[in-house]
Amino acid sequence: MKKAILALADGAVFEGKSLGAEGETAGEIIFNTSMMGYQEILTDPSYQGQIVTMTYPLIGNVGVNPEDEESDKPYAAGFVVKEASGTFSNWRSERSLHAYLQERGIVGIQGIDTRALTRHIRSRGAQQGIISTVDPDRNSLVERAGLRPSMEGQDLVREVTCSKPYDWQEAEWDLERGYRSPPVARYHVAVFDFGIKRNILRILAGLGCQLTVLPAATSAAEVRALQPDGIFLSNGPGDPEPVTYAVETIRELLGEKPIFGICLGHQLLGRALGGKTYKLKFGHHGGNQPVMDLTTRKVEITSQNHGFAVDVDSLKEAGEDVELTHINLNDRTVEGLQHKSLPVFSVQYHPESSPGPHDSRYLFRRFLEMMKRG
Repeated sequence: MKKAILALADGAVFEGKSLGAEGETAGEIIFNTSMMGYQEILTDPSYQGQIVTMTYPLIGNVGVNPEDEESDKPYAAGFVVKEASGTFSNWRSERSLHAYLQERGIVGIQGIDTRALTRHIRSRGAQQGIISTVDPDRNSLVERAGLRPSMEGQDLVREVTCSKPYDWQEAEWDLERGYRSPPVARYHVAVFDFGIKRNILRILAGLGCQLTVLPAATSAAEVRALQPDGIFLSNGPGDPEPVTYAVETIRELLGEKPIFGICLGHQLLGRALGGKTYKLKFGHHGGNQPVMDLTTRKVEITSQNHGFAVDVDSLKEAGEDVELTHINLNDRTVEGLQHKSLPVFSVQYHPESSPGPHDSRYLFRRFLEMMKRG
């Protein structure tokens, strides 16, 4: 295996071996605490522009298969692991992680101390970095990483959203039948694609929703023309602040139909309701984040992937109509909000999991209940 170098903007350098494609890649270095689901993570559009470090030490032991992809291609800019398994064993697997990354042109690095890297990110914050198998000059890599723009202010939604509307006709995976056909639809949902994961669509379809997936810049008038029963705001990458076109559309649609937002959709809704957002030091990425539902006092273990959050104080300043519904028990950040009089709510985390726990699946049925009430 060829030598590879990971260089961070603050001067930290890690040397290891090449994983996947050879060459060079750059992006924001973050870490993910999931023990499984590396293929779903790689293909989650929310990772556009980011190099993902897996904290679990052994990755790749179940290989890669065509059924576990959350989009049409990997979106992670690069991949960092301690040890990539040289063998794989799973009844659905078709190729190794290394071969998959090679085929998809994803540059990675293995054989480094990912625990040390994770601790470094926790103390110094997520930052820009470069993985290279072609430039052996550590100083050059550090300098170039330092010149890269921050995630703040970047509209990455335009890079991942669909180019035209489409319908979705697939429900969740079943052990006997694979991905199922959805039941007869009871509700029509207009889905804003800010970088949506397929499992969100599969769950909604499986619950009896006819889904029309829309580009992020779709206007309020175009949504009204569809006459949907509800509006869904998807996950997605980057900073919500520059995605002003979506915020304006959401604000215009408030009160017309039930609205449910997840992750970036939650942040955009928060801004549409008058709140502000800010960048977290190293974000929340993984499948073990504890969240309390303030309405029931129950705690859910959640799957998360975001680097920005809604400012709780700005929500209070926005008025008495918006209330906090969920908080993160690790750092007390906003994990959910709702409007007191309108059928509008959102969560910062991923109730569709894939990968991750299923504690929060009830939120999809809450959305259905809102559409049932009209």
